[in-house]
Amino acid sequence: MYFIWYLLIGLAAGWIANLIVKGSGSGLLVNLIVGLIGGMLGGWVLSLIGWVPVGTLGSLATAVIGAILLLWIASIVTRKKSNAK
Repeated sequence: MYFIWYLLIGLAAGWIANLIVKGSGSGLLVNLIVGLIGGMLGGWVLSLIGWVPVGTLGSLATAVIGAILLLWIASIVTRKKSNAK
């Protein structure tokens, strides 16, 4: 049951992060992947500063923060590749 809950939180986090960063969604699968990886990235980054998320809203906020960081890093890498051509 927790696995499905993590998938739903990851999907919501990816969708919210896409809305914040780009202004439109990128599709169900991309949002899910971005949200799940963002959840791990956000958990790692926030643990470095000593913040531990509690509950569903804390997990969602952590995943959104991580997904935004992930999308920001991806945009920097993509921008550098397009400028190099």
